[in-house]
Amino acid sequence: MPPVPAPEPPLVAASHDLTLALELADIADRLTLARFGAQDLVVETKPDLTPVSEADRDVEQALRERLAGARPGDTVFGEEYGGSEAPAGGRRWILDPIDGTKSYVRGIPAWATLLALQQDGELVVGVVSAPALGRRWWAQRGAGAYARDALHEAPRRLRVSAVRDLADAQISYGGLEDFDGIGRLHALSALGRRCWRTRGYGDFWSYMLVAEGAVEIGLDANVSLWDLAAPKVIVEQAGGRFTDFSGAGTVADGSAIASNGLLHEAARQILLA
Repeated sequence: MPPVPAPEPPLVAASHDLTLALELADIADRLTLARFGAQDLVVETKPDLTPVSEADRDVEQALRERLAGARPGDTVFGEEYGGSEAPAGGRRWILDPIDGTKSYVRGIPAWATLLALQQDGELVVGVVSAPALGRRWWAQRGAGAYARDALHEAPRRLRVSAVRDLADAQISYGGLEDFDGIGRLHALSALGRRCWRTRGYGDFWSYMLVAEGAVEIGLDANVSLWDLAAPKVIVEQAGGRFTDFSGAGTVADGSAIASNGLLHEAARQILLA
């Protein structure tokens, strides 16, 4: 008789902060979906030559307004309107209204709103919502990571994979031009050759696939705090590891590697070779 699988752990009750973060994701989803694919969508180029749409700005403004009412003592840091460091012992919300704006403005559904809460210097809540894909992921520190999608009626607990050999691993990465820009394209290629399968899902999705156990390694060579804060919480609460290329646990150093933990150092050493 085959072994009986272990029961799923119960869904942990959401904290007030996670409940608010999920509410913020609902607000963002309504706004982003309403303008996705619109022929009159206004798109501009920011000083760093990346695109920004009216939806990016409208979403961040709406989230800031809701936070001002719900958490007036908290600071906010967002991709479009900046912000400040959290005061010592304070709280800071980190917002990316649309992660994957280049996909959003081209009609590609792989984009998401990213929300995280940092408290006393630690990231404690993360939500990633990709409404055009029908998927949402969330986590709170010490309470696990979960996802909901159109195929499952109830939320499911996330766990990273148990793959221990690079030869059996899937790897997902961001833009090749970013790796080329830091002189590590050859290293990415070397890592890819050691792995079973390579795919360039990019942006938030690489990290969420790591958290789901579908991919073992997710990489980016040119990313910002708002790109990584929410994914870091979710990957770590799913049992994975999330660092920059040097191995530091920061999300503010411009690079990121997420993994199932078992392959983290092996992948990182090849990247730095």
